[in-house]
Amino acid sequence: MPQLDVTTFSNQIFWLVVTMVVLYFVMSRVALPRIAAVLADRRGTITSDIAAAEEYKLKAQQAEDAYHKALADARAEAHRIVEAAKADIQAQLDVQIAKADAEIAAKASESERRIREIRDSAMEMVSEVSQVATKDILESFGGKADAASVSAAVAARLKAGAAS
Repeated sequence: MPQLDVTTFSNQIFWLVVTMVVLYFVMSRVALPRIAAVLADRRGTITSDIAAAEEYKLKAQQAEDAYHKALADARAEAHRIVEAAKADIQAQLDVQIAKADAEIAAKASESERRIREIRDSAMEMVSEVSQVATKDILESFGGKADAASVSAAVAARLKAGAAS
């Protein structure tokens, strides 16, 4: 094997050292700066992407907070509108109930007035019928009574009957 030949060791060591020095200079001057630049570029990209992600996350959180606030405001507004509608409906209902109560009271008052008129008319008729019947009964038994005494007797009896 030629690489194990002792006479060529010095020549092999020389070319080993030259190759290593050239490799060192090529690596240190060309390849490693490019690799370092790529790594720095990647690190910068990753850092900016992380910063952008944090910014987007913050914006998303702010948008979510704004959404929740708008939702709460909308719910509060809807609740206020419902309460206002309830109050308006209750006010209209109160007005309608008051109108109905007034109509019922007016009809009840009119009915009571008519009942009083009918009762008074009935009492007058009873009084007239009673006077005529009393006069006819007295005449059929052969008695004589004047209209004033019959009227007074019937009126007294009707008053006594109404009191009991």
